Amino acid sequence: MTNSLNKVIPLKQAIEQYVKNGSHISIGGFTLNRNPMAAVYEIIRQNIHDLHLYAHSNGTGLDELIGAGCISKLEIAYAGIGKAAPTCIRFAKAIQNNEIIFEDYSNYMMSLRFMAGSMGVPFLPTLSGIGSDILSKWGFSKSMRKSDPKIVDEKLKIIDNPFGTWTGASKVVLVPAINPDITIIHVQKADAMGTCSIQGLPFADIEQVKASKNVIVTCEKLVDKEELRLNPDLNQIPFIHVSAVCHIPLGAYPSAVFGHYDYDSQYLRQYAIAAKDQDKNQDKFKKYQDKYIYGVKDHEAFLNIVGQERIDAIKADPRTGYAVNMKRD
Repeated sequence: MTNSLNKVIPLKQAIEQYVKNGSHISIGGFTLNRNPMAAVYEIIRQNIHDLHLYAHSNGTGLDELIGAGCISKLEIAYAGIGKAAPTCIRFAKAIQNNEIIFEDYSNYMMSLRFMAGSMGVPFLPTLSGIGSDILSKWGFSKSMRKSDPKIVDEKLKIIDNPFGTWTGASKVVLVPAINPDITIIHVQKADAMGTCSIQGLPFADIEQVKASKNVIVTCEKLVDKEELRLNPDLNQIPFIHVSAVCHIPLGAYPSAVFGHYDYDSQYLRQYAIAAKDQDKNQDKFKKYQDKYIYGVKDHEAFLNIVGQERIDAIKADPRTGYAVNMKRD
């Protein structure tokens, strides 16, 4: 157990303590950015299954969890890995083969759902989705909703605008709050208490953290609280929301962390080739998993296989925050 002043623990211990079979989880980041990959790989290595995943618009983190068979239910807006996989590959395969059950929302709807959870209200209203099949296509059956009290009774509700059509809409859509058991994010800086500073776009991470019962933070830099207090306006996540802090440099690799490193297009292309493989005799995807996930003990060992040359090639330029000379095709 950690105390309120020092929540720093090894990642393996954090996952063992907070992520269980059947947990409702969310992971931070957006497509190619700040996926908590070290934590994702540790979940896979620990063979945690039957997870109910909430994701705004995630990328390789979501796809690897699905590819490893960790996810049984999914609520999401979008999943893609840039040019390597405009639609996440194992995500698409799992849905096409009925291997996971999912419900989809618009990006704005998912943002509102996490925001509602962070505010402590049961729902928020929107006009997003009106005129689309998002409103009529539901993935979870009534019996499933009744069997799991953590799943809301209805995907959404459409009601008459209580303030009248003069406000511009006759109907509004109510989307339910999300309150995960555990949220996992990766940030640039954190202190031992769990105060976090995110550089660049925060995406929905802040709302996901505040909506969640427990939070694991992995960070590039573990700093003294005095450093974070120099610019308190840049600290978006207060320590009161964080359960565990894990110092994992390059913890989002192969996705990007603004100001530190870019996404590794070469690695992600290799991943996409393996993930697309249909030949059971060769089973490139299993070989990929065995080499980069199951065959190593932790994220540091994984990075050693990747090699320093690849890491150096994606280092961020101090001025732009990105790798300026990286080939992105």
